[in-house]
Amino acid sequence: MGWPLAVSAALMERRQGALWRALAALGAGHLLAMLAILTPFAVMTVLLEWQRAIRLAAGLAVIALGLWILVTKRHPRFLSRVKPSRLALWSFLVALAHGAALMLVPVYLGLCGTEPDAGHRAAGMLMRDTLSIALAVALAHTAAMVLAGGALAWAVYRWLGLAFLRMAWLDLERLWAASLVLVGAIALATA
Repeated sequence: MGWPLAVSAALMERRQGALWRALAALGAGHLLAMLAILTPFAVMTVLLEWQRAIRLAAGLAVIALGLWILVTKRHPRFLSRVKPSRLALWSFLVALAHGAALMLVPVYLGLCGTEPDAGHRAAGMLMRDTLSIALAVALAHTAAMVLAGGALAWAVYRWLGLAFLRMAWLDLERLWAASLVLVGAIALATA
C-alpha cells in the first residue's frame, strides 16, 4: 500500500522521477523487512522443535492484532504523512507490522499442516537448506510488490491524479482486521 506515497511524492515535486525514487525507497524498506524476518528463520531451524508453541503464540498474536485494529476507530494519521526521504524506513516498519514476510515463515519452517503437500515440502526443504533461497524469495516478493504498486502508482499519477484518490479512496482496515482474526483462529485450530 505504499504506492499512494509514490504518487504523493511525484505530485509534490511535480516530476515523474520522484515517483520512481519513491518506489525504489519503498522497495528497499520492504526488502529489508522481509530479510529481517526471514534471515533469523534461515539460521535457526532448531525452532522446528517448538512448532506447536510457535503456532499457538502466532495465532494468538494475530488474533490480538486483528481485535486491536477492529476496536480502534482510526488509522494512525502519522502513518499517511511520510516525507519522501523517510519512505524506506516507513516501508520497513509497515512491512514488519503487516507481516509481509511472516506469511512465508510457515512454509519455511514446514508448519503447513501435519501432511504438507509436495510443493510445501519442496519449498520448506529448499529454504532450510540455503540462505540464498530465503534471499531469492524475499527478492521475488519485493519485486512483485514494487511492480504491482508501481504500475498502480504510475497510472494514478499519470492519468487519474489527486482528485481520483480523494473520490475513490477505499478503506480496507476493518476487512484487514477481520481477516487477521480469522487467520489467527485457523492457526489456533490447526495447531
